[in-house]
Amino acid sequence: MSTRAVTTFLSLLALVAGAGALLTIAVVLGRWRDGPLGVTLRRSALGLAATVAVVATAGSLYLSEGAHFPPCRLCWYQRIAMYPLAVVLVVAALRRDDSVRWYAIPLAVGGLAISLWHLGVEHLDLGGGACEIANPCSIRWVEHFGFVTIPFMAACGFAAIAVLTFVAGDGTAAEVTDDAPARAGKAREMERSRS
Repeated sequence: MSTRAVTTFLSLLALVAGAGALLTIAVVLGRWRDGPLGVTLRRSALGLAATVAVVATAGSLYLSEGAHFPPCRLCWYQRIAMYPLAVVLVVAALRRDDSVRWYAIPLAVGGLAISLWHLGVEHLDLGGGACEIANPCSIRWVEHFGFVTIPFMAACGFAAIAVLTFVAGDGTAAEVTDDAPARAGKAREMERSRS
C-alpha cells in the first residue's frame, strides 16, 4: 500500500474522530443524554477512546518508521502525550475503570494544546522556537483535503479521547455498567444493616 493511500486513510479516520467528538458533545448536552444513544455512548466511550489512542499511536509509528517522515520536536511532544494513552486506556477499557479520566484527560488536553500550537506554527507562522533548523515544525509531510495535516490528525485524536474519556467518567458509570443492579442491591443491604 502506498504512503499516500495510508495517509489518506489516516486523514479520514481523523475526520471521523473529530466529528465523533462533536457528535458526542451534542448527545451529552442534548436531549439524547439519557436515551438509548446516550447510554450506549457512555457504555462504549472507554473502548472508543482506547481505539482512537491505539490507532493514533500506530499511525504515528507508521509515519516515522514506514513512511520515513522524521518527527519534529512538537511531534515528539504530542507522541509523549499519546503513547501512554494507548496503554492506559486499553487497560481502563478492559477493567471498565472510568476513574482513568483523572489520568487520561490531562494527557489528552495537553496533547491537544501542543497540536493546536503546532497547527499555528504550520499555518500561521507563529514561530517554532522549540523546533530544529534541520527538521522544522512547519514542514507539512502530509496534507489532504487542503487542511488535514499530521498535527490536525493528532488534534482530532486528542479531542476525541478527551471527550470520550470525560463522558465515560461523567458520574453515570454505575448506570451503564453490567453489574450496576448488583452494586445497587449491595448498597441497599449495607444501608439496611446500618439502621
